[in-house]
Amino acid sequence: MDIPRPLTLTVAAERWPIAGSFTISRGAKTEAAVVVVTLADGAHRGRGECTPYARYKESVDSVTAEIEALRSRLTAGMTRMELQTAMVPGAARNALDCAFWDLEAKRAGKRVHELIGLPAPHPVTTAFTISLGTPDDMAKATAKAAGRALLKIKLGAPADPERIAAVRKAAPRTILIVDANEGWSEGVLAANLAACADAGVVLVEQPLPEGSDAALAAIKRPIPVCADESAHHLTSLPALAGRYDAVNVKLDKAGGLTEALAMAKEAERLGFTLIAGSMVATSLSVAPAMLVAQKARFVDLDGPLLLARDRPDGLRYEASLVYPPTPALWG
Repeated sequence: MDIPRPLTLTVAAERWPIAGSFTISRGAKTEAAVVVVTLADGAHRGRGECTPYARYKESVDSVTAEIEALRSRLTAGMTRMELQTAMVPGAARNALDCAFWDLEAKRAGKRVHELIGLPAPHPVTTAFTISLGTPDDMAKATAKAAGRALLKIKLGAPADPERIAAVRKAAPRTILIVDANEGWSEGVLAANLAACADAGVVLVEQPLPEGSDAALAAIKRPIPVCADESAHHLTSLPALAGRYDAVNVKLDKAGGLTEALAMAKEAERLGFTLIAGSMVATSLSVAPAMLVAQKARFVDLDGPLLLARDRPDGLRYEASLVYPPTPALWG
């Protein structure tokens, strides 16, 4: 149920150090900069976290400003459903949407899955990310994580065939998925996909830049290809048909759990395989995505594992399994 009464709003920027660094085709970072929203009605409070992403022209300052622009409407009693049209999809709306869901659950004395009418979530197997580096460095990192059930390998630079071959040698029995983060060109697409297929990779995520991915419809894809940067929110899905076999649903792109659930349902209707992902962030950001992950073929919710530390009451990780959040964290 939505919340008709006036609310108080708190917005806080936080920085969480990453264990080492996190490197993809667009660069490296050593911390996760997040924005945390708290909505309270005097008796209960709900929290949501988002990760502003420069790829989508977001920053901590811009996201904070978007949220603050709605302060008067929020404190006057805006509801979660009204939020969906008051803001565009993106990180700012995600933080608010998830805070609304958390508050609604706390006020009702129920879990979010009960409010939605979903079964209780169960633990899921999550990928663990191997950052982009030299073939030798990636092989060493892979060897340390070779006992995990699923690894996500970051590619997107020259010599990617050598990288994926080195990774496979270091983890001969692990399921591998690849994320190129828009780092390939049409000229290397066929060769890189073939190298991934030879290495037994089961999925390649966003090989070409958004807006330059028409070539995917013109080639025979030896392994399934997943849209990430090309799959933002509900209305972006129909245009992906023929180019992609799967879509990665992330709450920060969709603009919250409300749209992410609708997006997941529509993706399934259109015949796409569902991937549940998140940005590098704390457990507060990842917790709502556990509800999207319940029907996903692959889950990539390792963000808290990449941090030097997580927040109190964080998600429980056991080997490759991630467990649903407790009410103390979210939902």
